[in-house]
Amino acid sequence: MVHWSAAPGRRPDLRRHPYNRSVSIHVALNHVTQYRYDRRVSLSPHVVRLRPAPHTRTRILSYAMRIEPAKHFTNWQQDPESNYLARVVFPEKTEELRIEVDLIAEMAVLNPFDFFLEPHAERFPFSYTAEEQNDLAPYLKKTPATARFAEYLAAVSRAPTGTADFLVALNGQLARDVRYLIRLEPGVQTPEETLINASGSCRDSAWLLVQLLRNLGLAARFASGYLIQLAADVKALDGPAGPSADFADLHAWCEVYLPGAGWIGLDPTSGLLAGEGHIPLACTPEPQSAAPVSGLVESSEVKFEHSLRIDRVWEAPRVTMPYHEAQWEEIKLLGHTIDRELEKLDVRLTMGGEPTFVSIDDPDGAEWNTAALGEKKRALAVDLYQRLRERHAPMGLQHFGQGKWYPGEQLPRWSLNAFWRRDGEPVWERQDLFASESANYSVTDGNARRFLTAFATKLGLSPDFVTAAYEDPFYYEWRAARLPANVASSDARLDDAAEGARLARLADKGRDAVTGYVLPMARDSANTHWQSGSWFLRRERCYLAPGDSPMGMRLPLDSLPWAAPEDRPQLHAPDPNQAFAKLPAYSKIRARLARPRPDVPHAQARRAPGAHESAYWIARTAICAEPRHGVLYIFMPPTGGLEEYLELVAAVEATAEELSQPVILEGYEPPRDPRLNNFKVTPDPGVLLGGTRRSNHSSLRGGACLAAHFRKIHARWTPHGDRRRQSFGPGRRNPGGFAVSAPSRPLGKPRCVLAQSPFALVFVLRPLHWPDIAGATCG
Repeated sequence: MVHWSAAPGRRPDLRRHPYNRSVSIHVALNHVTQYRYDRRVSLSPHVVRLRPAPHTRTRILSYAMRIEPAKHFTNWQQDPESNYLARVVFPEKTEELRIEVDLIAEMAVLNPFDFFLEPHAERFPFSYTAEEQNDLAPYLKKTPATARFAEYLAAVSRAPTGTADFLVALNGQLARDVRYLIRLEPGVQTPEETLINASGSCRDSAWLLVQLLRNLGLAARFASGYLIQLAADVKALDGPAGPSADFADLHAWCEVYLPGAGWIGLDPTSGLLAGEGHIPLACTPEPQSAAPVSGLVESSEVKFEHSLRIDRVWEAPRVTMPYHEAQWEEIKLLGHTIDRELEKLDVRLTMGGEPTFVSIDDPDGAEWNTAALGEKKRALAVDLYQRLRERHAPMGLQHFGQGKWYPGEQLPRWSLNAFWRRDGEPVWERQDLFASESANYSVTDGNARRFLTAFATKLGLSPDFVTAAYEDPFYYEWRAARLPANVASSDARLDDAAEGARLARLADKGRDAVTGYVLPMARDSANTHWQSGSWFLRRERCYLAPGDSPMGMRLPLDSLPWAAPEDRPQLHAPDPNQAFAKLPAYSKIRARLARPRPDVPHAQARRAPGAHESAYWIARTAICAEPRHGVLYIFMPPTGGLEEYLELVAAVEATAEELSQPVILEGYEPPRDPRLNNFKVTPDPGVLLGGTRRSNHSSLRGGACLAAHFRKIHARWTPHGDRRRQSFGPGRRNPGGFAVSAPSRPLGKPRCVLAQSPFALVFVLRPLHWPDIAGATCG
């Protein structure tokens, strides 16, 4: 038996191995080659080439070889190419020859392009120096040219190009032209046979590539060794899917000598460069010199058996698999145990946690590195949002509103929100009535007016109070008059490009163009029904404040008639510690809308206030309908309670259904209420944030559970440290924005409140792929 390792004669302690700190996987390979003879035979000295070559780039942590019969002599040596050879002498006859190899390899990701070339070899074709040609003479020896081989060789372009690019293209072309098959016949096909058949084993393709490279003036050699392929942690988004299970086999490939880089492996079977899974055993000028076992035996009948098995013996935690499934189960079990303890002790947790997403297609773009907004971020965010909403809130409310507003930014950032009821009742049933931002429904201001007119009827309000709103032409005339005399309002040379765009937009629409329609509405003082009325603005029209925000954000509220402070309506968020009544069922809310209501405005709805009279009856909130880019947007007004907001949403849905008019809801969000769950998708510098306000106790069942679903949306995480494929690594950011989680029962005064630190996970966006994880629910 021959054995060598970090500590000779003894298996290395993997827990203490210095290389365990790297992100790698240690695999144990067991290879058995067995010959059974029908009688006792004499064996000549055998040469065994089953020890990894000195130049292998994959670190071998332990190696052992055992040979039977036990009575034999082994001498280790190196051939002219420095390959390790075991010359084994058998002094006695035997009925069996068995060779077993055990090794442990450190499978750490290798970059096959991690090399620099000498200046004269950076572009193909190039010539070796005189010294190199002398040393490489055995690897430049060519077989006699044949017809099909010469034809294939002539088709290879010799146009000057990068050497690495040329080799990648030639290797890939050969992989496409020669179909791989398992061939049990001994020996190696000639290049002519392989090209005529357009098929061959790995050794046939390797020898063909060796001869092509030699005929192109490049030194090449035949490589024989182990190929180890491990199943990916998560499914690849593009390219080959890879093996479904770990496996290893004997394999053959080609190595080419490049000045400055040395021997570089090319695998024509896959069309890829050799990586960490390619472990060379013997690299020689001719294939017959790389046979794993060679020797003579007396004439006899022989039964040949061969097996190769690999097992993972140690794995470093990594981005794509921080824990094994068994560990995940233990974590979940612990989380449920903590849930029960917290429930028992009436401990409530606040939790922050916003999984972050980056683009896999544009990792170097500004919007995925430094900028909060960008050209494609909104579209990808909507795609992500819709997938999450289908999962968590299929009957919830889709609300596209405004989020955070930072100094230096002209507008608040957008926020894509989903709200759904905790009791399982729908908030919005007809999902086809949610419009898509990418579609054009050819909506005009006429559609907006018809919508608010029908909406008012459903709530028992007079349609007479639906009022047109316009952009203020006097402001834009004043602004245009201040421009330089030689600059048009639409000129990109304006210092404020956004202001130029606004001026151009107004010029295109015309001064008298209607921006949208507004319906003043509010609850009456007894909070029993909705009321509306005229606004009695100072100017003859409802002119909006200048800006790019939705019209509901730009209403001329300062021009409404004066009211004493005590007469102005105040909206207060509900006390989270109060006992909340059960929400009415969705069907009951819709049924109330279906009943005919008297279209009689309250007594003072049309009365103009006198001088210095407190106009307490004026409704100072409003719902708006605004066509933008062919889509109808409904601006929701603020309400004092969730019940009122749900009634408005039901009325909007009923109106959209009656008119067959898809809409997008924006404006004010529903009041914070423990009876409602929500999540948000918002932009941040370099990333998309996925935030949640879950009504659960523990972090595992709250944000961490939603984060687990975020992880399952996507097929893979980016590997940490590879900047070409990963924009940011875990821990890059610590998002704030804590959301208070509420328990399922009515809140009382908590005995204890804990705060959990926010956490961040980094994911990748492509168009997202949603695997089949039916039944994986949260909370």
